[in-house]
Amino acid sequence: MIVDTHCHLYLNEFKEDIAEVIKRAEAEGVHKFYLPAIDSSEIENMLLLETKFPGKCMAMMGLHPCYVKENYLEELAVVKTWLAKRKFAAVGEIGLDFYWDKTFVNQQYEAFRLQIELSLQYNLPIVIHTRDAMQECIDVVKEYKLKGIKGIFHCFGGTIENANEIIDAGFYLGIGGVLTYKKSGLAEVLDKIDLKHIVLETDSPYLTPVPFRGKRNESSYLKYVVEKLAEVKKVSVEEVAAITTANAEKIFGL
Repeated sequence: MIVDTHCHLYLNEFKEDIAEVIKRAEAEGVHKFYLPAIDSSEIENMLLLETKFPGKCMAMMGLHPCYVKENYLEELAVVKTWLAKRKFAAVGEIGLDFYWDKTFVNQQYEAFRLQIELSLQYNLPIVIHTRDAMQECIDVVKEYKLKGIKGIFHCFGGTIENANEIIDAGFYLGIGGVLTYKKSGLAEVLDKIDLKHIVLETDSPYLTPVPFRGKRNESSYLKYVVEKLAEVKKVSVEEVAAITTANAEKIFGL
């Protein structure tokens, strides 16, 4: 069994064929799908998908750093309300993103820290989105290390030094399609990382692995990530699946 720890299967890209997408994934051994939140506009669709596929699709709750805008306090109030209302798999995806826009850097930090506090309050893991802000995210996480913070650095693409700091903080590395890209340099980093620190993800519909790069990503394509990781670690695909699934079960408390 394989777990897709990060996929946006509730987005419009899957509106017409989500049942087939799930079916294709299950045929490839993917039986659990963790759904990261973005902002309040997509919560209804995310929760509907969870209801449609109970025990398979699991929702998170959080405000994505790219959606920290003028109304971020209202968005955070929605996150707080939902976390108080019911159980979620994690607080995510949250973090820092300085790639597109630096207008709301201070507000991103505020939102990140507040949502970390919420994760500790509800004893939930966090799922971190970071782009052009890897060290900044690591530094924030370190502030909370002694409080028992745990989670995943989604779409990890950093250096071996970054990886070691993340692992030292008690976090897992989320690995997806980028591993299959020749120029990513990720294979060289993961060659030095034990599988016990890795979980699998697709970030569907984004970051599609080779050989489908440029097309819509879906959870069934996780098999290409598993195959590449097995090649990098010089182990069987079965071992990669077993260890990464056990890691996902640990982090999400299954």
